[in-house]
Amino acid sequence: MRSRIYQLHRRLSIIIAVPVLLWAASGFMHPLMTTIRPAIATQAIPATPIDHRRIHMTLQEALRLHHMDSIANFRLVHIDTNWFYQVQLPWPRSAMGVPDQTRASLPGSARSAFSGSPESVPIPIYLSCLNGNVLAAGDWLYAQYIARQFLEGQPPLPNPKAGDLGVGEKVHDCCGAATECVLNPVKGVKVSNVSLLRNFDHEYKSINRILPVYRVSFERPDGIRVYVETTSDRFSFAMDNHRAFFDEIFRLFHTYGWLDALGKGRLAIEGCLALLAFVTSLMGIYIFFTTRTKMPKGNPMLKARRNHRYVSIIAVLFTLLWTFSGGYHAFSKFRDDTRGQFFARDNFSAMTATPDLAKLQSAPIPLPITNIGLTKMDGKSYWRVSASSQVTYINTADESVLPDGDAHYAASLAATFSGRPATAIQSTTLIRTFGDEYNFSDKRLPVWKISYAAPYHDRYYVETGTGHLASYVDGQEAREGWSFSVFHKHHFMDWGGKTLRDISTLFWAFAQIAMVVVGLILWFRAARKR
Repeated sequence: MRSRIYQLHRRLSIIIAVPVLLWAASGFMHPLMTTIRPAIATQAIPATPIDHRRIHMTLQEALRLHHMDSIANFRLVHIDTNWFYQVQLPWPRSAMGVPDQTRASLPGSARSAFSGSPESVPIPIYLSCLNGNVLAAGDWLYAQYIARQFLEGQPPLPNPKAGDLGVGEKVHDCCGAATECVLNPVKGVKVSNVSLLRNFDHEYKSINRILPVYRVSFERPDGIRVYVETTSDRFSFAMDNHRAFFDEIFRLFHTYGWLDALGKGRLAIEGCLALLAFVTSLMGIYIFFTTRTKMPKGNPMLKARRNHRYVSIIAVLFTLLWTFSGGYHAFSKFRDDTRGQFFARDNFSAMTATPDLAKLQSAPIPLPITNIGLTKMDGKSYWRVSASSQVTYINTADESVLPDGDAHYAASLAATFSGRPATAIQSTTLIRTFGDEYNFSDKRLPVWKISYAAPYHDRYYVETGTGHLASYVDGQEAREGWSFSVFHKHHFMDWGGKTLRDISTLFWAFAQIAMVVVGLILWFRAARKR
């Protein structure tokens, strides 16, 4: 029995030696990749109070000017001192509804959510708050404007006194001024290319979650590209040539990107090899504790065998952890991640889309107001007013304030996505920072965690600012996520901070490399002897 296990261990070790070596070597690079990041100034743009002096035309008037009778939503944005209504357009009917395969990806009664596909999201248009004119290529320009702020920092705010608009300034060409500001900046590097991404690609991978985004490339020696979402002023991702080199190696050797043509077949190969490595490691442990190695006494074969035994027994615990969690993660990917297809999308009449800024300012909300939008819940329409760090929901019909409006809207979204009544909700919690279950890979913050009771004990993380489903977690998802986070990404070392966690990862990745190299030396010496 022991002899058969020994022979099987040797044969399987040769099969999984190269995969484990590639996994360990590329995994060794991962802490370096997370440390050597493209140099950008900030990942968040501070909210700017609405400059009421620049609002000379109401949204309703601007929409009427262009014969638009309905919108999906709006907010106010600025390019330098020029303010615009960023108008999100209604979806085409063909883009609305939930595909059967998407509904089937959520358990139980979670089959009645309204959703669509990022490929169908209409591009926002930009209407001048001064005269209602359309800013040509507005979304394309605005993507460059905010990408530059992420890369180089926010430009200094204009002098408040300089914003007093007289009669002469009412005819100011704000669209031309905004275009000139973006295309011919006073300082900073030039933009080399701007492209809209509606699908993930080899550089902007699905782990980044957010779609659609703009990729804004700058004329810098490092070829930096900044990915931004214009409808929420969100930084999504940055890549430069140095990071791209490491990222490509990691994609090819750690996640087997060279097998992408196989689709989910790549996951099957990864999972099976990881399972094979796990079983081989268990065999090695059995052999270590049931056999003894003679003293080398100058015999290179015995010395190599002894080295392999002791290096392996030290490294094998983490081999088991990494291969188990990696295989579990690969097989879990057979379940499609469809969270990106679940988000609320309502239509509002242009006749009602005119917030009264004076009345909103007199409402019991903190000032100054930094943005306004529209939303629906329970058959009623609300102004979603952002001021300071708080969000207030004001009924568009009677101007009453909805207590705990953001929590109510989060529960409403979760009910839409899950198909369950609000009475089934166990708890509603605001999440402002990433943790173990809802972590950095989920991207969106802040979100609300809506927890349900049996039979699934599932949690819906929803982003009220955009109406998106940020994450869905049930028992199965939670177990796999915990396994991958703790066992594979070394988050059991979080108590020591990122530096200590990275050092631990590098050490044990190197131990895997040493174990495989010493094992291969032993195998080649045995083969030469035979």
